[in-house]
Amino acid sequence: MNNLLFAGLLLVLPLSLAAAPQALNVPLPAPSATPSAAAPTAAAAFAQLDPAQQRQRRSDYAAWRALPEGERERIRQAASRFAALPLDQQQRLRTQFQAQDQAFREGWRLGPQLGAEFPKLHGLFGFVPPQQRDAVLAVLRQLSPAQLAQLALVAQRTPPQERDSVRSAFLAVPTAERDTWLKRQAGQ
Repeated sequence: MNNLLFAGLLLVLPLSLAAAPQALNVPLPAPSATPSAAAPTAAAAFAQLDPAQQRQRRSDYAAWRALPEGERERIRQAASRFAALPLDQQQRLRTQFQAQDQAFREGWRLGPQLGAEFPKLHGLFGFVPPQQRDAVLAVLRQLSPAQLAQLALVAQRTPPQERDSVRSAFLAVPTAERDTWLKRQAGQ
């Protein structure tokens, strides 16, 4: 199942790279005196996409840029492993991922750590008001794997009518007290 999940995340990577490869933080060779023929080709290919596809590529790239560098490195490593797989296995994994629920697939745009827990966190964090999104992601990315597991328990046990208040209470907890809050809430 982990291969399936990482494969899903890998689907975002090629789209992100195609959206604006010149802005990635990867070492690039020194520019040559002659411009590369690949650059106009990539730009031309992007221009050939319909507006919805262009928006999707830009969105994919923005999600990639929002990831912490450590998460991007994990994705690069997974991309290398994925590229080493036989083509038929790659296609099978892509097909399995595309068969998953849209919310599940979108969760992987948050990176390997949050993507793995997103199906369990979706109840509390799947529908965050836009003005809270950056703050929520910052807090979630600070959590350890154990804290994410506890938060997943809290999310799964929270009735729909209480989700907004529990999410607000969680976000209001100071960092130093977060572990205690999570243990208390997960134990209820």
